[in-house]
Amino acid sequence: MKLTLVHSQDDDLNLVQTKWKSVIDPFLSNQLIDGRLVDANLINGTTIINHKLGRNLIGWIIVGINGVASVYDNQANNQTPDSTLSLISSAAVKVRLWVF
Repeated sequence: MKLTLVHSQDDDLNLVQTKWKSVIDPFLSNQLIDGRLVDANLINGTTIINHKLGRNLIGWIIVGINGVASVYDNQANNQTPDSTLSLISSAAVKVRLWVF
């Protein structure tokens, strides 16, 4: 995603737009931004989670967890990476994930 410039006869407006574009475009291009929050109940073992991104998952981050557990990625064995995230947990826990 990139910021669209409006072409104008006003040189000041064009200068402001160019400056904004140089600041905003790197932010909009960051793949981490294009994500969503997902709540999931993990079991002790493998849990498959619908990530609802409509594309292959790039990554995930735990932003909340209600217990002590080691959680790791099992995407190498996931048959449907375009719609699901496969995680392995060492304990049953509730997690909040940022998937992107």
